[in-house]
Amino acid sequence: MRAAFFDLDKTVIAKSSLVALGPEFHARGLLHRRTLVWAVISQMFFLRFGANEEKLSRIRESVLKVTKGWDRTEVRELVAETINEVIEPLIYDEALELIEHHREQGDEVWLVSMAPEEIVDPFAELLGINGAIASRATIDENGKFTGAMDFFAQGENKAVAIRELAAKRGIDLAESFAYSDSETDIPMLQTVGHAYAVNPDRALTRMAHENEWPILSFTHPVRAHDRSKSRTPFLVSAVVIGVAALLGRSQLYRR
Repeated sequence: MRAAFFDLDKTVIAKSSLVALGPEFHARGLLHRRTLVWAVISQMFFLRFGANEEKLSRIRESVLKVTKGWDRTEVRELVAETINEVIEPLIYDEALELIEHHREQGDEVWLVSMAPEEIVDPFAELLGINGAIASRATIDENGKFTGAMDFFAQGENKAVAIRELAAKRGIDLAESFAYSDSETDIPMLQTVGHAYAVNPDRALTRMAHENEWPILSFTHPVRAHDRSKSRTPFLVSAVVIGVAALLGRSQLYRR
């Protein structure tokens, strides 16, 4: 059995899921305005220059500090109430089309994201896919975030989790696919036989060229529920190897 593993932020959706939900957390009194502004600035910086392990480690520590004491049930309720209005409109149409294609081919489809499971799991459910690998915060006996983390789904941890999932579900990783935008996901991309760089940062672009990984350009956010079933295929904006074979088409067009 094959599977397709998709990074979430800037691969399936056009921005960080945490940044997108920031105003909602601020409105509930969970996030200070200064923290929200910092998150937006950081998002702009990473969109331009990418994010390495050191930067992501700093983000992790900052997020854990900010979320300490949050009620897990309240966070889940906030995500459930706002995911259709806040996150769904950010989904790349091209990502939806690829997910559709993999499902039609009988492949399992999984999100693999460093975002917390309280955000990623509902999003996987919204997409109607098999499930998700996500970061898991430590929760105390009162259902509050402790400021620590049981599992951080980033870097090599993503690769480890994918291999564990594959062993459990009988997934042939040599025949499987992975999609990501960031150099930090190179270990994830290296676990499969078919790796794809989506809107890659500079380091991943270099790695993709060195390994002849196809480079895909996703540019059209669209609401999943509003997406027409009769859409024509998208154009991949790069010279790549094997994309036509993957999609089972002789040519790809931009809508």
